[in-house]
Amino acid sequence: MKLSKLLTVATVILTTIAITSCTQKKFHISGNITEASDSLLYFENMSLDGQVTVDSVKLGKDGSFDFSEKAPKHPEFYRLRIARQIINIAIDSTETISVKASYPTMSSQYDVQGSEECSKIKELAILQMNLQAQVNGIVGNPGINGNMESDSIMTVLNVYKDNVKRNYIFKEPMKAFSYFALFQTISVGNQVALIFDPHSNNEDVKVFAAVATSWDTYFPGSERGKNLHNIAIEGMKNVRIIQSKQAQTIDAAKVTTSGVIDIALPDNNGKIQRLTDLKGKVVMLDFHVFATKSSTARIMQLRELYNKYHAQGFEIYQVSLDPDEHFWKESVSALPWVRVRDANGMASTFAAQYNVQAVPTFFLIDKNNVLQKRDVQIQDLDAEIKSML
Repeated sequence: MKLSKLLTVATVILTTIAITSCTQKKFHISGNITEASDSLLYFENMSLDGQVTVDSVKLGKDGSFDFSEKAPKHPEFYRLRIARQIINIAIDSTETISVKASYPTMSSQYDVQGSEECSKIKELAILQMNLQAQVNGIVGNPGINGNMESDSIMTVLNVYKDNVKRNYIFKEPMKAFSYFALFQTISVGNQVALIFDPHSNNEDVKVFAAVATSWDTYFPGSERGKNLHNIAIEGMKNVRIIQSKQAQTIDAAKVTTSGVIDIALPDNNGKIQRLTDLKGKVVMLDFHVFATKSSTARIMQLRELYNKYHAQGFEIYQVSLDPDEHFWKESVSALPWVRVRDANGMASTFAAQYNVQAVPTFFLIDKNNVLQKRDVQIQDLDAEIKSML
């Protein structure tokens, strides 16, 4: 083969290798775990199907290790483990993370650098350990009887959940550490249970729903996002069954007379606003969550509609399902239409009654308080509004 052809072939091979290496982006985790000479350190992926060993290494005297793996498309969870000592790690793309610890206290006493997510997860892990110690103290106290024990455990659990909701989950529901917080567990006796109950606790279901909504927005198509969404939906169904009597207390006569299920919720000033009070106007009943990536663009579209048709008798009655009341109040302070909030969030009874499966969802109600169409039935929104004015 001629030299020129050899050079051409070599160039093609090198180019192919370069392209392949660029597409195979990796993340790296390295560090030292001292006092663990000859121990086997496992690097495990905490997949939706359970733990999967990705790699392992037998530690030397200095306890150094170095793992690398293909970068995930969406946030993923891993852990470093020696026996029952665990350090949880969240990975988002091509991070380089450094971990330093000493065995056998590595679960609670470790240093992590290179990832704010991992730092937050460390904070949550330590909070959970402190909670477990409190529960153990209650269970082991001979002066506390059965009823007092249950009440005491519930008290410390509620304090813990309130702290985690306010300072972690509701602040940044799209973060991996918020997802991590949802699946922390607590042991009481021989029973292990999730701290946040997505099956029957209405308030906890709302927390799952808040994170699910954010993950649907920020990580569309991710398996973890889909899983969260399914858990939240199933939890809402369970809560609705439990609260079936409340959910079924619709005044049939009122529905027949007005043609719409009434909604009465407080606005951002605390005043109760009723949907049926808008009779005589064409109303867009809008279910919305401001804590989503697409919210700003959609609010601009609604402003355009409102400015165009309000003077002719068009009104918007917007129901927010946001979990954070303060954030919602700031978001709606400058909006000109009727804006209310359901504190039950994605577990809203009103949303269930209107069969809202996802947000945003809207309905058009005519001047006689008769519900005419929902968004999926409308092809030309301007034309529909004009025809009803």
